Amino acid sequence: MNIMMIDGVKAVISYDPEIEMFRGEFVGLNGGADFYATDVESLKHEGEISLRVFLAACRERGIEPHRHFSGKFMLRLDPATHEAAIAAAQAAGQSLNQWVEETIRRAVDAYTYSRRGVTA
Repeated sequence: MNIMMIDGVKAVISYDPEIEMFRGEFVGLNGGADFYATDVESLKHEGEISLRVFLAACRERGIEPHRHFSGKFMLRLDPATHEAAIAAAQAAGQSLNQWVEETIRRAVDAYTYSRRGVTA
């Protein structure tokens, strides 16, 4: 997964081989805002335009453009993984919730660190 920051907003970048273009999709917004281009420089430019149009439409309609996250989400696991996660949490002296939060935070930090210098 590739992430590009455009005016402080993250966009996930993918490549669509059918149309031979890069596609960017903003995350954390209260609606869909995507953009396409054939090269990185043009993709960033198109992203800036797309974000500007999205934010203007939100202002006109009185809509908050950024999604607010509650910090809660449902996770389904197979029973064996659930049991193993509980054992790992107990071994670490944590609740399952604390252990999962810490594990996710470490994974995000590792991903962010490994992408440093690569993110456009």
